[in-house]
Amino acid sequence: MTLPELTPAQRTEIELLARGKAEKSRTLRELGQSETPESAHALLLRLGIWTEARTPYADRLGAALTPVTLPVPNFAEEARLDLTHLEAFAIDDEGNRDPDDAVGIEALPGGLTRLWVHVADVSALVMADSPLDLEARARGATLYLPDQTIGMLPDELVERTGLGLHDTMPALSISLDLDSDGNADAVDVCLSRVRVTRLTYSQAQERLDAGVEPFVTMARLARASRDLRESEGALSIDLPEVRVKVNADGVEVSPLPKPEMRFVVQECMTLAGWGAAIFGDDHSIALPFATQDAPTRDVHGDTLPAQWARRRTLARTRFQPSPGPHHGMGLELYVQATSPMRRYLDLVVHQQLRSHLTGTEPLAGKAVAARVAEAQMNADATRQAERLSRKHHTLRFVAAQPDRVWDAVIVDRRGPQATLLIPDLAYDLMLSTPAPAGTALRVRLTDVDLPKLTVRARVVLGE
Repeated sequence: MTLPELTPAQRTEIELLARGKAEKSRTLRELGQSETPESAHALLLRLGIWTEARTPYADRLGAALTPVTLPVPNFAEEARLDLTHLEAFAIDDEGNRDPDDAVGIEALPGGLTRLWVHVADVSALVMADSPLDLEARARGATLYLPDQTIGMLPDELVERTGLGLHDTMPALSISLDLDSDGNADAVDVCLSRVRVTRLTYSQAQERLDAGVEPFVTMARLARASRDLRESEGALSIDLPEVRVKVNADGVEVSPLPKPEMRFVVQECMTLAGWGAAIFGDDHSIALPFATQDAPTRDVHGDTLPAQWARRRTLARTRFQPSPGPHHGMGLELYVQATSPMRRYLDLVVHQQLRSHLTGTEPLAGKAVAARVAEAQMNADATRQAERLSRKHHTLRFVAAQPDRVWDAVIVDRRGPQATLLIPDLAYDLMLSTPAPAGTALRVRLTDVDLPKLTVRARVVLGE
């Protein structure tokens, strides 16, 4: 097919359709092609107007792609509990630029251990219904794409509030007094000042492996907490995860390391959400409580097909201004409270807690419910844009290695079709095969179509 020469107006018309900003394209119709964003995308690739690195999904879904540049206020002077004498550690992936939580412990009399989870005090600078709050609500969450990050809040605010970025920092701190079995004797929330050391997961893991405190005690508490939650029905799902990174040289897809300290930090964040929910409920504070219905069925086993099936039993998490059980977590009540820089509903939790702590009136449940509805709609678009962009770049990574043979496992069946999971890509696709679930295969991936986000798998025998 001879490639057409487009006028500037025709090019703009097709780009608008590819970005989801127009519904029709006269030019595509005249060329005998369907008037879809995928057809427009394909033509722009063939003409060399777009490169394969271009991803249109955030545009199509209405996710914001411009940084927030609103002014950021300074911290006001206010009473805070001085916790700078206690060690605290912000533990993240290497290269993390928005450290919004840190963990530490404090020994108490009677065999109790106080777990401290400190969170960046974003709500001190982002008040309810302020311009910064309205902008964050309109975005719903920070947008994490393989080639760029678009913050829910200004970069200046991250720099001003991030834990470990300065010698001492204001924080909103959640404490839980835990016994050796992971039971909470008391919970509290306070405004604080903390001193935080930043570590990567690998650096923290080295300290845990060497038997260094407080990492050993944090790991013990995390294991006890997980065991307690699992006894209450919490589901543990362990499926492959990968990092997708894009740079000038192309795409890199690599398995996500899972040292024990990653689990330890995650469990501490879960405990913090549980503690904040208990505090909110005890003081009749309307919060966006996260709830989840019970799984549709029990799935036992640790194989990949069992993990895949277990994930399919999970209901969608709902947010509501009154507490309810979160069955996937094995908790009677729970809020997400440790990422106010990156998730708007976490910020709402902080704003509500701060109002109570400073003696002002928190929002009523009806106002919290309205924020939940608006923020979730916008955050859903952000998460979908992230998912599609990761898939796009993963297929670029595949297309650059046409002769590579991939290990795969059949994780599910639906009639003649099987769901094939490729662990090294954390990627699944359909394959027509009579092989049962659990079968290991070796496949070659062919016919990558970036505009349609499709690829074919062909079983390789004898290689």
